[in-house]
Amino acid sequence: MSENRKGFWDEYRSTLKSEDTEETFDLMFYRPIGYIWARIARRLGVTPNAITIASIFLGVGAGVLFYFNDLWLNLLGVILLVWADSFDSADGQLARMTHQYSRIGRILDGLSGDFWFAAIYIAICLRENVTSEFFSAHHWVIWVMAVVTGICHGVQAAMADYYRQFHLFFVKGRDGSELEDAAEVWDKFHSLSWTRNFWQKVTLMFYANYTSGQQKRTPWMQRLRTILRSRYGEEIPVSFREKFRALSRPLMKYTNILSFNTRTFALFAAILIFRMPWLYFAFELVVLNALLVYMMWRHEKICRECVTELEGK
Repeated sequence: MSENRKGFWDEYRSTLKSEDTEETFDLMFYRPIGYIWARIARRLGVTPNAITIASIFLGVGAGVLFYFNDLWLNLLGVILLVWADSFDSADGQLARMTHQYSRIGRILDGLSGDFWFAAIYIAICLRENVTSEFFSAHHWVIWVMAVVTGICHGVQAAMADYYRQFHLFFVKGRDGSELEDAAEVWDKFHSLSWTRNFWQKVTLMFYANYTSGQQKRTPWMQRLRTILRSRYGEEIPVSFREKFRALSRPLMKYTNILSFNTRTFALFAAILIFRMPWLYFAFELVVLNALLVYMMWRHEKICRECVTELEGK
């Protein structure tokens, strides 16, 4: 293998989060495409945040196209959403290539998916109110479904990301994880001025509440973090890191299912195959919520066992 080709693949591997947390379909499809976008962006001087903003426009455009009960326009919407997600992969890969990490970038990256799905949810509601006899007669039903699904979606994505970042903390340490502490985010929030840092302060307020919600849903994880911090600081023994990593690794497949690919496959099936977009809401409410509950129960059980072991020493 030539040096240039070897360098290409070495750099590509450096843009991945970790083998433990990467999803098979992402490795086969989105990560290679994202890496190509990232190399182009680096050459053109485009920042990760600019790519994220571009993905928002693509994702919202997909949502608009899903409003129409037209197969070809829906297929175009699928293409736009896949394009948006390739950009969503590229922004993180570019950040790792160029070391352009920032909390604002992480927040913006999380918000981009919210914009996509807000547009998609609204499009589904408006479409069902026009095309479905039942929803045309009961307008409020589909909107209630959308609101409840949106809330559940937010929790699913938040917890999947939180468990993934906690796992990466044991794999790569603090520098290789985006794991945050709500108290630190609130301290940063209070250190800013409303007059000089208005938008940054508003952003941090939402992010601090987001992080606080993650921590409130994971009491045993927080006890484990507290014990590890007080006993070891930043130097957690390798033996414990490897043990927790082995226990946590099987749950990473559930964090991936609750992220993007599985839900978009369900969305595409509901719109393109069954021609009943409301089925996507049903999938999120029943299947993904059940998976969320199971994942949280399993993870808290692991953390409780680790806490018991550490407290017994």
